[in-house]
Amino acid sequence: MSTLIQNVRIVSPDLDIADGQILIEDGRISQVLEAGEKPLADEVIDGGGRIAMPGFFDIHCHGADRCDVCDDDLDGIRHIAKRKLQEGVTTWLPTTLTQPKEKLQSIVGKVAEYMANPEFTRCPGLHIEGPFINVSKAGAQNPEFVREPDFSEIEALHAIAPALIVSLAPDVQGAVDFIAEATKAGITTSAAHTAATCEQVMAAKEAGLTHLTHFGNAMTPLHHREIGVVGTGLLDDELMIELICDTIHLCPDMLKLLFKRVSIDRLMMITDSMAASWVDKGEVMLGGLEVVVENDTARLKEGGALAGSALRYNLGVKHVAGITELPLDQLVKATSWNQARSLGLEGFGKIEAGFHADIVLLNSDFSVHQTLVAGEVK
Repeated sequence: MSTLIQNVRIVSPDLDIADGQILIEDGRISQVLEAGEKPLADEVIDGGGRIAMPGFFDIHCHGADRCDVCDDDLDGIRHIAKRKLQEGVTTWLPTTLTQPKEKLQSIVGKVAEYMANPEFTRCPGLHIEGPFINVSKAGAQNPEFVREPDFSEIEALHAIAPALIVSLAPDVQGAVDFIAEATKAGITTSAAHTAATCEQVMAAKEAGLTHLTHFGNAMTPLHHREIGVVGTGLLDDELMIELICDTIHLCPDMLKLLFKRVSIDRLMMITDSMAASWVDKGEVMLGGLEVVVENDTARLKEGGALAGSALRYNLGVKHVAGITELPLDQLVKATSWNQARSLGLEGFGKIEAGFHADIVLLNSDFSVHQTLVAGEVK
């Protein structure tokens, strides 16, 4: 089966073709062509002059539209995956919260069931956020279930479904040893919900830490006497940085600063969305905690802490495009390519021959027109 997408602006890392065509065969891109060439195909999709980008890769997403991964419900996971498609996301990592050990095992079992039949977005594995965090930086994580790092617990979850990322606090007792064990097992570790100093982050990096989770949030800020996790992310040239681009978790000026001063090759746009996304106003749950949604912002009902985001992925891309004025062929690196590369997943994040035909067609206002996974309109 072959499909030709024609009459599109093709935007991929370091590539911007004003009027191009994409030939897809057996779920992968076989050719990227200029307009005018006439390859044969079983099906033709007229892109209508829209932007064709690699499908977005959301490596940090808890939920959408009143459903949460931690609801421990397979139908809920399917519904989240369907909603993510409508945001242009073709690959996502269902993300857990700080929960009891037995419940996490059950949740991961549900994710494994979805992975066995990924009818909407692709799902190569999980992002486990917590429970090994610093309780003083718990934010919207439930402090009742915080515990010390235990690799055997993650190892058991990893046996059920691949744990591609584990977010933990590198400053808590046992974290550096955990990071070293996880690294040996091929699991990416990321600093999150932490009061770490720069020295502690660098010690964790030496053990294998490679990512910083929802940068700027629930971590030590930049200070002139101790640069903290934020300062370390700005100083170091290798750590990968997750960014919630809703202009709430990171204000527009912070986003402008990061995209100006940090190499685009280290930035990864995420949503960190939870059940509040796709909800205009009301109350939802997050890991057993009540959350109030209003003005595109989700906050804990008790205490008022930011509780994940209500962001839709394509709107984050729109925000960054407007704030930074970066060329799209550079900005696009932060939407899929960097994520896939950082996790060692090949064939994702570019519109290039040999890559998976995971493509989003965007209107000029960054609203989603169509999303294709393996060359099929979903």
